[in-house]
Parts: sequence; structure tokens; C-alpha cells
Amino acid sequence: MTQRFDVILRGGTVVNQDGEGLRDIGIASGRIAEIGALSQASAAEVIDCKGLHILPGVMDTQVHFREPGLEQKEDLETGSRSAVMGGVTAVFEMPNTSPLTVTEATFTDKVKRAHHRMHCDFAFFIGGTRENVQDLPVLERAPGCAGVKVFIGSSTGALLVEDDESLRRIFQVIRRRAAFHAEDEYRLNERKPLRIEGDPRSHPVWRDETAALMATQRLVKLAHETGKRIHVLHISTKEEIEFLRDHKDVASCEATPHHLTLVAPECYERLGTLAQMNPPVRGADHRAGIWRGIEQGIIDVLGSDHAPHTLEEKQKTYPASPSGMTGVQTLVPLMLDHVNAGRLSLARFVDLTSAGPARLYNMACKGRIAAGYDADFTVVDLKRSETITNKWVASKAGWTPYDGVRVTGWPVGTFIRGRRVMWQGELVTPSQGEPVRFLETLKA
Repeated sequence: MTQRFDVILRGGTVVNQDGEGLRDIGIASGRIAEIGALSQASAAEVIDCKGLHILPGVMDTQVHFREPGLEQKEDLETGSRSAVMGGVTAVFEMPNTSPLTVTEATFTDKVKRAHHRMHCDFAFFIGGTRENVQDLPVLERAPGCAGVKVFIGSSTGALLVEDDESLRRIFQVIRRRAAFHAEDEYRLNERKPLRIEGDPRSHPVWRDETAALMATQRLVKLAHETGKRIHVLHISTKEEIEFLRDHKDVASCEATPHHLTLVAPECYERLGTLAQMNPPVRGADHRAGIWRGIEQGIIDVLGSDHAPHTLEEKQKTYPASPSGMTGVQTLVPLMLDHVNAGRLSLARFVDLTSAGPARLYNMACKGRIAAGYDADFTVVDLKRSETITNKWVASKAGWTPYDGVRVTGWPVGTFIRGRRVMWQGELVTPSQGEPVRFLETLKA
């Protein structure tokens, strides 16, 4: 009897934990039904993937989509459109919205806003604060919750938790891995006079490597004390890489494409405040240190830290200019360009963007190409050269620091739970996004 599927992806090179090779993929009811030679099988739709590589769906585990409250910069629909146009199948979104995502009501509202309005699958972090400590054990187990996110520095209001005692209280109650923005707020405040008006090159002088390392060291100490798991976001220093190497029992960490691609002072001289991020882009020695973290397996995942602001806001004179850039749409092409340049293997890229996130966050049925898993794929043309442009970026912000950058390796298709959402630069099946499921929050 002839096997029948909803969709067959035919003739592509499948890249997975077991290596890469020419295989067909049969999809039924949104899941992967069969992997192998399916020339005798039939399907409602057969998609020719000859010459293309099929990767497990790329997941960006750090984005800021600004809704609710800051929709002039971005919203859940435009941010997720930017994601799928860049080959990203799922995102984890951050709690620094207005109001903050720190209560059951604000969290539920966000999930409701996102359901079948976002184009990719999603999970939201709940912000950890002094005020909601007692609620965190319940909040972190809500369907669609990626866990707790805490800002040790670089935030304002309730989201800023800079002291060890308050952090310890959060550590004591949570059960899941928590994510942290690690910059030492006390040191940042001390060093504010080092900012030079009109000169973004002073940004990494103010927010120096010691501020990042001190915060990361404090976190690791608390994690060991309380027996909890931590995830250090957007590593920006070679010192943190070397330190975290010896603490992989409790600490995972993330690198971003901008810390792997841009370099100071050149990026500030060329881009001005468009290169301004927290933690900052630093000199070539730090970039090389983060690449070493990739090579040595110390870095667990890639996240874009997509944090859009309008061009008008970014064009304010430093330091009145806000930190943040778009990034979710450029993650795949930038990193594929690095693959083509020999800086990392395609298998390592897959590990950092699908297997790694699934492993760290215990996702259900995502992160690999395996029978029974969600049919999430990022289809790429490794040989295709394109120029990244502001016009291509679907984010509401409408700009990218990589405008005019030529890359080799391009996302040509985004499949989410069996549906072809983006193909050859067109959004073909909009608004299908649903919450990511986690093993630690599955309901009986």
C-alpha cells in the first residue's frame, strides 16, 4: 500500500543530530511522519528541495517584541513576521513590556494576543521581581512560559533586581532554569561619568567587561548555593567564557550574532548609535573569545536579542539614545555566512539554534528532525548570496545594522508544524503561531 502524507519535502539534504544526508520527509497532521526514501509515497503537496538544506526549525530564544505598550517600536505580529521571513520557527519573548509581564493577568493577556496572530510559535518569559517572588513557582509553570527572566542590571522599575539577597529569594523558589541579563548595576552606576556625550565608542568603556563578569560570578555563586540552573544571556566578554567553562553544571549561556559579527571601535565609527546594545559590542579580543566559546562548546545557544527602537529614537545623541537593534530576521543569514566562512560547522549551527534550546528548556517535540516531532524546518540555500537591506527587514522598526552587508547562505523556507509559512521571500500561511510546550509544564 502506498504511503500517503499531507506534504513531502523531497530531495533535500537533511541536517540533524545523526549527521546530514539526502532524505525525504513525510509530514502528516503537523508532525514528522516518516524520514527516508519516499519516492513511492504520495502527498497532497510535494515540495522539491533539491539543492537545499533542511534544518530543524531555528529557535531564537531571546527577542523583545515590545507588545503591549511599546507598539510604535514593534508588536507581536510584526516581530514574528520578521522572524519567519528570516527562517525562524519559534521565539522566546522577554517581559520588559508596558505593563511588565510579571503577573498571571499580564502573562495570560500576552499569550492571548499572540495565539494565531503571531506567525511563528512562541513562549514568553515571566519577569522575576521582588514583588512577585511568592507567585513565581506557579507563574513559571504556566502553559507557554519559557521560565523566569531576571535583570541584574540594565533595567528599570520592578524588573531591576540588583542585590544578592533579593536574587537569592528568587533562586530559592524557582524550579526551572532561569535566564539573566548579567551586568552589575552598582558598577554601571559608578561608571556613568565615563560616558562621553555624542560618542557611542564610550559605551563599552562605561559598561565594561568587569561589570559583566562580576554579575555572572555572583549568579554562579547563588546557583551553587541554592542548587538551581541559570542561563546567562548575551555573553559579551572573553572573561565570562573562561569563567563559565568551569561552571557548566549550573550555568548555560548564549551568544548573539552581533557579538560574533560586529567589532569595536569600528562598528561605532561606522554605525554610531545603531551599534549600541546592552551589553555592548566590544573589541576584537572579546569577539575572538566568544568564538572560542562556540568552538569549545561552552556556548549553548544563539539568541538574537532582537530589541527594536525606531530610527528616530536611535538617532538621539548618545547616551540619550536607547540600546537595542533588530536581529531576529538576520540571525540565520549572518550565521550561515559564518558557516560558509569556516567559523563554525553547519552541525554546530543546528546545535546552537534547535537541539541546544530544546535541551536547555526541555521543549516537547521540537529541536530535531525525528518521527513524532513537530514538522518545524528552516530550509536554506547555502550557496545563495544576497545583500541584507533595510527594505527586506519586516520589523516595524524598518532598519538593520547590517544594511548593505553581502552574505552567503540564505533562508528560503520556514515550516511550522507542517505548514509552509514562508517560501522564497513570501509570507504564504500567516498567523498560525501557538505556544511552545515544555516538558516541565505539561498538564496531565
